[in-house]
Amino acid sequence: MESRGRRQQPRRDPGPLKDFPLRAVLFRPDEDFQPPRWLRNRHVQSMLASTGARRGSIMQRTAGVVTAEKEVLLDCGGGVRLQSFLSSPANSTGRPAVILHGWEGSAQSLYILSLAQQLFDRGFEVVRLNLRDHGETHHLNRDLFHSCRLSDVIGALLALQALFPGRPLSLAGFSLGGNFLLRAAAQAGDAGLAIAKVVAVSPVLDPAETLVALEQSFPGYQLYFVRKWMRSLVKKQAVWPDAYDFKELGRMADLRRMTAELVRRFTDFPSLEDYLNGYSITGRGLEPLKVPARIITSLDDPIIPAHSLQRLARAASLQLTVTRHGGHCGFLERLSGPSWVERRIVEEFDSAVLAREERASVLENV
Repeated sequence: MESRGRRQQPRRDPGPLKDFPLRAVLFRPDEDFQPPRWLRNRHVQSMLASTGARRGSIMQRTAGVVTAEKEVLLDCGGGVRLQSFLSSPANSTGRPAVILHGWEGSAQSLYILSLAQQLFDRGFEVVRLNLRDHGETHHLNRDLFHSCRLSDVIGALLALQALFPGRPLSLAGFSLGGNFLLRAAAQAGDAGLAIAKVVAVSPVLDPAETLVALEQSFPGYQLYFVRKWMRSLVKKQAVWPDAYDFKELGRMADLRRMTAELVRRFTDFPSLEDYLNGYSITGRGLEPLKVPARIITSLDDPIIPAHSLQRLARAASLQLTVTRHGGHCGFLERLSGPSWVERRIVEEFDSAVLAREERASVLENV
């Protein structure tokens, strides 16, 4: 597991853009994303990203990638298995793209399916990966999911790499999924991973500050995650009744208390603080990053405090796109059709492939 060093106490989100001390040397607000006025509210953007309001249009639009999918169970080492869905288009270019959802999302989440279809249409071999205990996978592994299980994701990426020999993986993750993929990319050299590009949308930066933001922001966010988490834990208990009993946990209805209790009972971390520090990417977390990477996030994200960006290690391969609007994993310009961030991810993946081809051509002519 990652470092468990001490940390400063989480700071309160400074709030709107006007209160945020922009530091041009680190990033600038990207003006490419300009939603209509009625879609600029950060809570509207965040809620529309993952609620069912757009389900009908997205399910209709993503029929191709869903029809083509095949379940692939990945051996991640140490007896761990993760579920993935591979969709191979008829016009395949052979380029593999892996998409990872956020906490309590899944490979069936609307934003995952929507991006998958965009990449599928561009000829990518699209893999939608489920984290442990996400989707309908609670039966695959006895031990409980937690956010420091980075070896799960690295093992899954190595297994996928074996399916596509000689073809580097393009990675896209949302929220906690973006956090996982950035941490995996930072360890790519030691792990033996060949990564063409990683794009993280609204990634968790400092988990302690995200927890504070959830507690202090619109009350519906904490309730939403508590309900989804409890549904997941009930499923886990149902398939492993001899290992788990979450009855008392269900009475807490508080993310901080629930997390602290699960850390105490099911991890080796001595405290909630140490656990949260275990998957933070601020400080020196991304210092080892060598592969091309981009973080796309918004200043009005109600869950990921923007000031945490100032504490990212500035690896030479890391680029930031910071928008004024977009909420958490939103970046919607309209209710139907692909989002702005989906188009950006496709562009990033295409440009990464072109860059690799150009470098290969130069080396051949040397």
